[in-house]
Amino acid sequence: MLEVRDLHAFYGKSHILQGVDLTIGQGEIVSLLGRNGVGRSTTCKAIMGLVPPVGSVSFKGRAIAGQRPDQIAHAGIGYVPEDRQVFPGLTVRQNLELGIKRAGVFGRWNFEDVYKLFPNLGERRDNQAGVLSGGEQQMLTMCRTLMGDPDLVIIDEPTEGLAPKLVEQVGQLLDEIARRGVAILLVEQKLTIALKISTRLYVMGHGHIVFEGTPADLAANEAIRKEWLEV
Repeated sequence: MLEVRDLHAFYGKSHILQGVDLTIGQGEIVSLLGRNGVGRSTTCKAIMGLVPPVGSVSFKGRAIAGQRPDQIAHAGIGYVPEDRQVFPGLTVRQNLELGIKRAGVFGRWNFEDVYKLFPNLGERRDNQAGVLSGGEQQMLTMCRTLMGDPDLVIIDEPTEGLAPKLVEQVGQLLDEIARRGVAILLVEQKLTIALKISTRLYVMGHGHIVFEGTPADLAANEAIRKEWLEV
């Protein structure tokens, strides 16, 4: 579904991505792991066109490298950034409505799906998003993206700073996303979550992929974990 080949990206003269290769198949949960600063978020932004990509990015057989972020989103890729980008002056429901590509046309997700998964959002549907807790804003950002009915969703650090109960809810949401046939590229710092829910894993180091395999492969590879993941 998504194929990235020899992807490079730069911030000014800094060469951040140095030939990243990765693939994601239909309905897969693929985690991208690594320490802070190795290029995981930049990989997401380059795929989405938020950072100019150099290399090949194709989605469902169609080249998307160099397209605008809105074009890539309309092609079927959703993106949940690590900074919770809600519209604070709009209500929860209005924020969710902004995620729908065509007004009143729902795909795999609708309002009741969201409220069932996250009852707090349902209870606060008429409240302004700016008064929600940080965790609730994270849930709202993820759910707004799903309202656009993507075939692939890129989620950057969804559990960062969340309470354990919300972390558990995020895990349930990721399982439900995959159950509905949506592929996931997950950037995650918590190794236990990635090992539990992922189909496959990539580990990044210094702007390129240093490991690819299954959760069992990574669990068995102490050298990779020590060199590239553990503090």
